Amino acid sequence: MNLGRLSPADHLLAALPLVGPRLLLSRAKHRSLAGHSRMAKRLARWIPGYTHQGDAFFTADGAADATVARRKAGFAELSRQLQAMAPRSMAATAEARPGLPDLQLTSQYRVPYPFSEVARANLPVPSFWAQAQGSHLIDLDGNRFHDLTGSYGVNLFGVDFYRQTMAEGAALGGTLGPVLGGYHPCVTDNLKRLQAISGHEAVSFHMSGTEAVMQAVRLARYHTGRRKLVRFCGAYHGWWDDVQPGPGNPMPPGHVYTLRDMDERSLQVLRRRRDIACVLVNPIQAMHPNRNAPGDTALVTGRHNTAVAREAYAQWLQRLREVCTECGIALIFDEVFLGFRLAPGGAQAYYGVQADLVTYGKTLGGGFPVGVVCGGLRWMQRYRNERPADICFARGTFNAHPYVMGAMNAFLRRLDSPEVKRLYEGMDERWEAERERFNQALTEAGVPVRLDGLSTVWSVNFLCPSRYHWMLQFYLRNHRLALSWVGSGRMVFGLQFTPAELAEVRTAFVQACRDMQRDGWWDALPDAGRSLRRRLAGEIWNALRR
Repeated sequence: MNLGRLSPADHLLAALPLVGPRLLLSRAKHRSLAGHSRMAKRLARWIPGYTHQGDAFFTADGAADATVARRKAGFAELSRQLQAMAPRSMAATAEARPGLPDLQLTSQYRVPYPFSEVARANLPVPSFWAQAQGSHLIDLDGNRFHDLTGSYGVNLFGVDFYRQTMAEGAALGGTLGPVLGGYHPCVTDNLKRLQAISGHEAVSFHMSGTEAVMQAVRLARYHTGRRKLVRFCGAYHGWWDDVQPGPGNPMPPGHVYTLRDMDERSLQVLRRRRDIACVLVNPIQAMHPNRNAPGDTALVTGRHNTAVAREAYAQWLQRLREVCTECGIALIFDEVFLGFRLAPGGAQAYYGVQADLVTYGKTLGGGFPVGVVCGGLRWMQRYRNERPADICFARGTFNAHPYVMGAMNAFLRRLDSPEVKRLYEGMDERWEAERERFNQALTEAGVPVRLDGLSTVWSVNFLCPSRYHWMLQFYLRNHRLALSWVGSGRMVFGLQFTPAELAEVRTAFVQACRDMQRDGWWDALPDAGRSLRRRLAGEIWNALRR
């Protein structure tokens, strides 16, 4: 972290009135492709498609013949076990895939693309579930999995909790049913509770976290008269154009600057420029500053991230708060994913920093889809009395749906209950101690895997280079651990997990790592990191020449 350290060159650039701001902006961007959207999009169009078939699938790292033999035997056995495990679930997935582009995308990009064709044919990952019970998911074949998906952040307290809030929401909202446009009476209580949680006077309701972030940015632009937004390298804020400017977005980068997280140069850019309306912060980036979420698709050699200490990240957010206040820039906390996982008051309470606007979603809906923006009246008002034609329009047919508002009310009431409050007591210490137990078991097993995390969200780190880290997700699946589609990179727990259940997950996780090591996927080569990068570059070059 370069917080508080500017080089002499940076000071010189800051003093130049014309070219200084542009050059400072360039230096504040992260050196990686994640920090340079235009370059990343050009490179994405240039990289050729190719696939590893036959022996090439097992020898992408130049492994010795004995290692290749172990890999082939292990791969064949793993494939046999996965295919025998869930024939009904596999059949349902195969039937639905041709008509579901989302399913096609996830299966195509579950692993790095050169390995994708063989992996899809031999290592099936069904996408259908029949039941959810406690901390478990049950597929169409009756297999019982530990649920480490967290429903992408929704499932903080366990499925039974949300079954109850959804049922209560349906019962409460059922008096109005599908009547939209007005408000159910419970909205008044929701408003008061969200005001208390967020520390802000005004609230607006939406149907997704992406919509909430869109509205927060729109309000910031409306009230500042500026157009540019700042996001930090690696952060995710939904899939709309301005906050996802790199590969995956067919539009060219627009009114967005992607800067380095936790870097003094970024603060200098905020101070110097006069076109920035808002700064977006996703607090989960404390887990992996300046990097994307740890998906297996982009994992080529190794991955080793260390979460930023709470005090250091709080210091950064406080500096950011001060600069935004000084420059009239809206500071937006995007808590859609992390939400109430850090504290009942969210990241603002956890880090002790008040944003101008904060967005919530996922778990706040009590199991139903929702997005929420909270902010001060200065930022949330959508019209100007002195300019009646100048408004900031935002509307959605299903905003404040009675069923959603009812489930949200049930969620917020439970958040104040003694039972839920007890779950938050000593939460950091509990989950840090549990993660240490996992890491101790991994160390004793002698496998090159360690876990880091932020509260109940953990990332999987690899201590050695390998072209095959992505294989771990399939071994985990074979040991009845269900993860989200990003692969083996992230585990999202619920606070309802008991010590006994966590012990079961730990045993299964360690055994999956043992199996992968036994089958030779982590066999190291001399100077492996550099060798693997050269091999990958050679593969791409040869594919381009075809």
